Amino acid sequence: MNLFASFAANNFLWLIWYHVILDTNVLDTDSQTGCVLLHLILHYFLLTNYAWMLCEGFYLHTVLVSAFISEQKLVRWLIVLGWSSPAIFLILYGILRGYVSEEHDRALCWMNESPYSNVLVAPVCLSMLLNLLFLCNIVRVVLLKLRAPASVSNGGPGTGPSRNILQAFRATLLLVPLLGLQYILTPFRPGKNHPYEATYEIISAFTASFQGLCVATLFCFCNGEVIAQVKRRWRIAFFRPRANSYTATQVSSFLP
Repeated sequence: MNLFASFAANNFLWLIWYHVILDTNVLDTDSQTGCVLLHLILHYFLLTNYAWMLCEGFYLHTVLVSAFISEQKLVRWLIVLGWSSPAIFLILYGILRGYVSEEHDRALCWMNESPYSNVLVAPVCLSMLLNLLFLCNIVRVVLLKLRAPASVSNGGPGTGPSRNILQAFRATLLLVPLLGLQYILTPFRPGKNHPYEATYEIISAFTASFQGLCVATLFCFCNGEVIAQVKRRWRIAFFRPRANSYTATQVSSFLP
């Protein structure tokens, strides 16, 4: 829920940002306090996306590896980490760019590239690196569990090592969008007029735009428990039996 909330807030703020920058003349005004504040809020929720993807990876890794841990305490700590840690980097970024950087770095609502943007890039790279390590260890643990004697003895035909590897591979592919590891394809932006600049822009736009839809489809809309709950709610809402139908049947059975 927190991950989806960060996705929704970030995408909504991007729409507001493009509306403010493209549809208004805010860049031509002397006071740019409002768009700078929007810039900071937008990048805060952008960092929360990566923070919550890291929280998802840490949660899955901890639950799978550590059997004796309180999930309620773990979730509470992750909520604090997911929403507060981006604010630390954002405050540092705002102070450096607002009071230490050169004049041209503070122009155009801070749209232009700045060396102080690395303050925001560092936690993103750290999040992807840690999630990659978590994913590798999760796959290792899953393979060990699939190769356990109990799973082999209880299995029938087609439960050999190849099937186990296929199941682990499918689980790995499902976790890639949840942990944001598709961003490893676009870690560094090519320079202007580079032959691969257009390709980079297409891949970057595709991975950034469809991650929320992909995660929602895989882990919500196609989830068996979610589908079962929706069906149950649907039956209760639209096919609820009338309260007096049984009574009317009983009374009519005694009538001549």
